[in-house]
Amino acid sequence: MNKLKQANLYRSELIPISGKLVERYNKCLKTLGFKATKLTSFYIDGIGWSPEVAEEKNNTQYLNHGDANPHGIIISPLQKGKPVYLPFHSFDKEMMQHIFRTHGQKINDITRDSAICIDFDQNIDVFYEPLDILKYDNVNITFRLIDNLEQVQKDQLKLVDKFRTENNFIDENIHQELLNSAKTFGDLRNRDLSLHPLHFSTDSFFSRAFDGVYLLRDFIKPIVVFESLEHYKEAIKDTIHDVLIYHIAQPELVDKLKDHIIIECDLEQIVKTPIYDRTKKYELAQFLSETEHPIKDILNDKVLFKSYLNKIDLKARKQVMGVELYLEKLERSNAFKIEDIVDQSFYFALHQPHSSLSSEHRDLIHKLLINISSKDVLFLYWYDKEQFYKSYETWDDSFKDWVIEKIRNNI
Repeated sequence: MNKLKQANLYRSELIPISGKLVERYNKCLKTLGFKATKLTSFYIDGIGWSPEVAEEKNNTQYLNHGDANPHGIIISPLQKGKPVYLPFHSFDKEMMQHIFRTHGQKINDITRDSAICIDFDQNIDVFYEPLDILKYDNVNITFRLIDNLEQVQKDQLKLVDKFRTENNFIDENIHQELLNSAKTFGDLRNRDLSLHPLHFSTDSFFSRAFDGVYLLRDFIKPIVVFESLEHYKEAIKDTIHDVLIYHIAQPELVDKLKDHIIIECDLEQIVKTPIYDRTKKYELAQFLSETEHPIKDILNDKVLFKSYLNKIDLKARKQVMGVELYLEKLERSNAFKIEDIVDQSFYFALHQPHSSLSSEHRDLIHKLLINISSKDVLFLYWYDKEQFYKSYETWDDSFKDWVIEKIRNNI
């Protein structure tokens, strides 16, 4: 990952945590019912998730009590606007933005000497079967402060009232109680520590529950797409819910998404775009091995590209150039079928969210499409960083350079 780190493309916006902040983080973990970390320093993202703590616990979802009960931690106002690197739901970043937009000033004050535990409660204690995901509707966001700070504030105010009553101002025991509280927790009298619960409404989204599931319910008919074949097979046994259920590898899914005006693909237009250029070059790179030139140079130089295109076998060549071959044949006759000429995975990779969709829905559908066919390295980085990092580890060094160039230049 060194090349990605040097290019600021690998978790570059994480916040360093050390010293007193580690103690507060551990108090949050215990408050939420998790075991403390033994690390003395680590990094966190916008929702309080740490890759180092996840590695220590061997659990990427260590801030969850099962799939139905995710949590978050705020220990620094610097978390405002930061990425959520491993979101459990596709709307996690929006929820954090909602929290900071509403309680930003109070968060600045509270995190001076405390930390905030977040419960994302959708009123589901536990999932029992895959279509329980349909119960997701509204999320109640509630907050708890470490050290029971709100109660400590109430106790301080009672002590102050007691101190001011009659001749109690000369009572040394009350003096000492006030001093002990102030030394331990600071002067809480004039601080606003009350974070009222927030409400967040969901529509279509992706969740890591059930090993990854998409719920598209803002269209003609609700569609549920499972990444896990096991959970898909369990879900299709359901006879109660009126929804369409697919496994992500089913070719019929793409057809249904088109029918519901969720995605589209105009090949004549797409071949003129960087999307097609990246996908075609990615495809060629998969067939290259033991090359005389760096793969980056082969993909960037037209002459070298043609040279190596002609060195691979005919079947592979047709797979790389299938779209252009199909369009050429289509000019002569409408008798040709796209499935006979264009590789299915390549064709699926060229589909885009329908132009009529909102920006939120477009991002979600981009993520779905990149999970259906992950041949566009730029979109893979944008919409599924976890899978991007896994794929990146398997690539040739020179191909990695080409990928980094595409991401940094947004081309």
